[in-house]
Amino acid sequence: MLPEKRTVLLAVLALLAVLAYLPTLRQPLLEDDYPNLAIAQTYGAPEAWRQLAGSVFRLRATSEWLMKFAYDAFGMHAARYYAVTILLHILDTWLVYALGAWPPVGYRVAGWAAVFFAVYEGHQEAVMWFSACNELLQFLFGVGAVVCWLHFLEGGRRKGWWYSGAMAGLAMALLSKESAVVIAALLILMPRGKLKHTLPPVVLAAGCAVSIYLTRDNSFRFQDGSFSLQAPFWRIWPENFARLFWFWGLLGLAAAWTRYRAVIWRGLLWAGMGLLPYSFLTYSARIPSRQVYLASAGVALIVGAGMAALEERRYRLTAVVCALMLVHNVGYLWIKKRAQFLERAEPTEQIIALGKSTRGPIYVQCFPRPGLIAQEALHLGAGKAASDVVWDAEEARRRGAVTFCYAPTAAN
Repeated sequence: MLPEKRTVLLAVLALLAVLAYLPTLRQPLLEDDYPNLAIAQTYGAPEAWRQLAGSVFRLRATSEWLMKFAYDAFGMHAARYYAVTILLHILDTWLVYALGAWPPVGYRVAGWAAVFFAVYEGHQEAVMWFSACNELLQFLFGVGAVVCWLHFLEGGRRKGWWYSGAMAGLAMALLSKESAVVIAALLILMPRGKLKHTLPPVVLAAGCAVSIYLTRDNSFRFQDGSFSLQAPFWRIWPENFARLFWFWGLLGLAAAWTRYRAVIWRGLLWAGMGLLPYSFLTYSARIPSRQVYLASAGVALIVGAGMAALEERRYRLTAVVCALMLVHNVGYLWIKKRAQFLERAEPTEQIIALGKSTRGPIYVQCFPRPGLIAQEALHLGAGKAASDVVWDAEEARRRGAVTFCYAPTAAN
């Protein structure tokens, strides 16, 4: 593809990503955003690197740094936070297109894959919830490492630079989320890599995995029971794998089977490995949408192969299918998902509104989220000190506190 045409395609992909998630710019921050932003004030500062390195957040360091930067730059302006997640999604979409360097994917298939990835509703929480930015960052650095690795395998004068980029990307991915160990597996499963080249990513990923295991007694994920090696992964993985491909993935698989079978196997491998770390969750048999963000690139490759195969056979029908794909995914995000996220934000929005209109203490009588969320929402969103948040009825009576009790709106 000519450089000018590639530039146009990248601009189109960016516009599609913005179009899909445009309503998010008018969405409030969600419940966990408030305590997570508060935590980032401690661990995200550059001078706190030793404290971060000794905490359970060390393998999510990049999101701590991003949250600290965003809070310092934007305050509590929600639209600017979401502009950051949309920008990260655009960069990630461009990386899906860059996977065209992977034989036998090619840039034609990768272009269609990126179109689907830009608007796909199945991973929407990664973009529509700022606290899920670790998924976007893991993808950015991890898939960036894969793209550098692919160029390194091609050889050439810049081979050493591409290898260095792959190792740097992998290291940053491992500092973005614990599940990034699968990125190393994707690298070593690609052909033509020699032992001296594949050993460093294995060592990096193994060191990360060992660190997670040795510090499991201090990990909130292990201690709160939300993650366990005894989880029924043999049921969780196949159920969510099948759900991930419904229904555009299945259509893509059917359309591409005879023409792009090699791409299909690569897409299936990518999706399967991307889901594997989340198959040990215990709080839900259904993997949350934010956690399929990496795996959905595998689905996108298969959908891209299906669209390329359809374009080769029935060019006019391709435009119709593409339009349906865009309308379905964008419409679902604009109508159904937007309403769900507004509903999630309602409890914190209500208590913040009361906090802004009340000078004295607030008695939190009933709140449908953990108390820390109410406290930090009042602190960051309404400027209330911890001492202004009252939990005891007798203390509230004695101090003359205004009572808050969450009341869902009629729409909910």
